[in-house]
Amino acid sequence: MLQKDLVPPHTGQRPAKVDYKRIATEEAFAPPDLFDMYRKVLADGKADAGFTSLWAFYLSSEAARPQHIRKYIQDLDAARIAHMDEAGIDVQVLSLTSPGVQVFDADTAVSYARSANDYLAEAVRRHPARFVGLTAIAPQNPTEAAKEIERGATQLGMKGVIVNSHTQGEYLSDPKFWDIFAAAEAFDMPVYLHPSSPPPKMIEPFMEAGLDGAIYGFGVDTGLAALRTITAGVFDRFPRLQMILGHMGEALPYWAYRLDYMHAATVRSQRYASMQALQRRPSDYLRENFYITNSGVAWEQAIRFAQEFMGVDRVMYAMDYPYQHVLDEVIALDNMNMAPEIKKAFFQTNAERLFKIG
Repeated sequence: MLQKDLVPPHTGQRPAKVDYKRIATEEAFAPPDLFDMYRKVLADGKADAGFTSLWAFYLSSEAARPQHIRKYIQDLDAARIAHMDEAGIDVQVLSLTSPGVQVFDADTAVSYARSANDYLAEAVRRHPARFVGLTAIAPQNPTEAAKEIERGATQLGMKGVIVNSHTQGEYLSDPKFWDIFAAAEAFDMPVYLHPSSPPPKMIEPFMEAGLDGAIYGFGVDTGLAALRTITAGVFDRFPRLQMILGHMGEALPYWAYRLDYMHAATVRSQRYASMQALQRRPSDYLRENFYITNSGVAWEQAIRFAQEFMGVDRVMYAMDYPYQHVLDEVIALDNMNMAPEIKKAFFQTNAERLFKIG
């Protein structure tokens, strides 16, 4: 495929029947009252520039894409399932849309995370063959976040945890958040590290160029958040912890050589007190403690490279609904030139194993 043809053409066709299930693993929802709460945060003038740039636009713009998102992100019944059927999606792994509760004060965040999780669990009960849920947490209170992970795992039937890249400028690499990792490891809940807008200390040059959102800023900030967990020693402390990165691993697999080389050089130089020796190389943690999804990236070459680097058992399908709902992307991925068993692992069995589906 030539570079000018990276994005699949619009054919108007529906995906064909296939001999594997298509499990989409990064699909967003919002309870009916979430947007009213976001509007209140915006009206209070307390939100950071990233949240304001993102949600002031999506909550008010009359362009086709924001209207589509507002209309369908709140539906967990007929309309969503009709879109799934249209695209040939058998199962959606659902998570609270970014930034979830991480924009609220701690008490509000803890309370609303519980409410959102109850709301999602009820939708999964209505449609158990079509939906799987991830537990939303409030990192603002790590102790309560850990309790919610336990509740999601033991009472609500959740299959993992959703958390966004930073919480009001703070990253999970800070040990004060590590009760979250302890709970996720203890209950065998994979943690999906999802993008958010870059924090105030980072965002200005991105916003100047219109690059703060999904086009670039999301990936930069989320890749940073993931790399910080590695270099902080999170996986030496919690070796069984599994995390998930979307959007082809937020570019980290493609940086792996450089990360290994420069991490070793920096440790030897003793340049930073915050960067100490690890038990393994950064690339080893990527391959052994992370899964990646292709969410929003229907690009065979990138997927095949990730499979070669990560292993075919650690790369999964995602659509990124409703932010992307493009039937031709599904068709393009169905047509990838790879062995049938690898394609089935990509679309179905890796997700079934990780999320304990079926």
